[in-house]
Amino acid sequence: MLDVDGDRLAVETRTLKARFEAGGLVSLVSKSDGREFLVESEARAKPALELLYANQGVSPLSGAPGDRASCRRLNALSAEYRLEAWHGDGVLTIAEDPETGDLVIEPSGYASRPGLRACRWNLAGIAPGLKLVAPFFQGVMLDLEDPLVAGSRWAWPFSWEAGLAILQGRDGGLWVHCRDDGYRFKALHVGADDSGAERRLGFETEPAGPLDRNLAAGGLSWRLNVYEGDWRVPAGRYRDWLRKAYQPRSPRPDWLEDVCFAVSWCPCEAGILEALAGRLDPGTVLLHVPRWRTDPYDENYPTYRASAEGRQFIQRAQSAGFRLMPHMNSVDMDPTHPAYAYVRDFQYREAVSKSVQGWTWVKGGSLPVPESNAARLRHRDKKTMVKIHPGLAMWRSILTENVAEAAEDLGLEAVFLDVTLCVWNTDNGIVQYQTTPEGMRRLIARTAGLGQGLVVGGEGRNEVIARDLSFAQVHLFRSWQSSLDGLERAGGCPLNEFLFAGLCRSFGYSRLDGSTPNSALRMRTHVSLGAIPTVTIRSAEELTEPNDAVAEMLDLACSYVRGAFADEV
Repeated sequence: MLDVDGDRLAVETRTLKARFEAGGLVSLVSKSDGREFLVESEARAKPALELLYANQGVSPLSGAPGDRASCRRLNALSAEYRLEAWHGDGVLTIAEDPETGDLVIEPSGYASRPGLRACRWNLAGIAPGLKLVAPFFQGVMLDLEDPLVAGSRWAWPFSWEAGLAILQGRDGGLWVHCRDDGYRFKALHVGADDSGAERRLGFETEPAGPLDRNLAAGGLSWRLNVYEGDWRVPAGRYRDWLRKAYQPRSPRPDWLEDVCFAVSWCPCEAGILEALAGRLDPGTVLLHVPRWRTDPYDENYPTYRASAEGRQFIQRAQSAGFRLMPHMNSVDMDPTHPAYAYVRDFQYREAVSKSVQGWTWVKGGSLPVPESNAARLRHRDKKTMVKIHPGLAMWRSILTENVAEAAEDLGLEAVFLDVTLCVWNTDNGIVQYQTTPEGMRRLIARTAGLGQGLVVGGEGRNEVIARDLSFAQVHLFRSWQSSLDGLERAGGCPLNEFLFAGLCRSFGYSRLDGSTPNSALRMRTHVSLGAIPTVTIRSAEELTEPNDAVAEMLDLACSYVRGAFADEV
């Protein structure tokens, strides 16, 4: 039921009652128990739509002299707001899905000012007592005012790893999700732009770059509904839709669920294999091996040729039955490599600054990629790397040719592709009709289909790449190389494990040797989020004479029950 009265709209579905004023959602009530999820005075105080610009400016589509909103009924199930404002104009379509009871909200906006980056729909005035459950760093459950998330913006799918946000209260809550099967850029904003203290979520629709002359944004629908129970109820609905909409292209190995222990950044030391085999069945141990090539780590990609030491280690591990993934890369390449001449015009450039994206390592930290075409070719020793848009067919061809040669030469069953999570909006947002997320998914699927088939591991786990990866090396909450204050609050909700169990298993990233209390916390946090118990070690002695944290991971591996964690979540 929809009832239009001037600039007011009342909507009743089979699950909820909602009221809109001037396009803004000001009341949301659950029909099952009468619970109100918004504070009306606070919801009214915020604009329904905002336009975001590439220079970070934000323009509300309300509140200025002469701004007005009108609403008209389209049919029995939908209505439309038209917003005519000082800073631009917008349309907000609101519909009822009679099957699910969802409110379906499609925002769009435009202005004469070029450089529009996104159209943001605000869900404001969220009632106290509702915690945010979101797929950030494999899953968080935090207060909206928590400094870990307040005032933050999360781009999909790089950091907002699936297109949903859940607000969990006592025995129920509400949730918003996007059923997007077109790999379109979007983002979630938590709180206000300055202090972050406001209890609101902003759902952003982004046009693909270039943004310089862009005037309009929109085209995605956001679905809102209420639920009873805990976060698994709405997450289960989203998981069901996701698996129907995006069928995995790559088969999983029959040993996927057997793995119970992982070593990240494993050195090519035979003693480590012996130490592991003395405690665990090698077929249940996953080894991520970075330094196995004739070239130093992160140099001369995409050439993948084994050094004598690397070849010997790989052969020993294979003979013993270990599950081994030599480290390669998905989109990073060395600009001194001959292949650069074929793909240079398709390197990532940041959507706003247009700088080449990648890295250059120097003593004490990193530098941007040189903007001089000549200088970019002089710094292999500093591990200069640039990222190539995976939508480019030539890049996928060159990369997989080199991966296939290494796999055939070494008899590999699995490979690891680094930076598979690095898919975001760029100045060249679409290449050969593909965004970076769609291109990355095609690249992973093509790698998995090489020869008789390869098991592919990658970096990060989100709803795009989890469909074709079998293993994912994941990060802790904003704690890549060192831990931020408050990490212990950020690792208690295994949302992504719930979404992706049975498709892609996760393992830990770095600083997992257990030598400090912080390192031990990192190891336990990974496990709490569903990751395979993981260590990072330098020698066999760290396994034969383990500290308490490494011993705990080994004990967890020894007591592993296939699929137990997945069943729990």
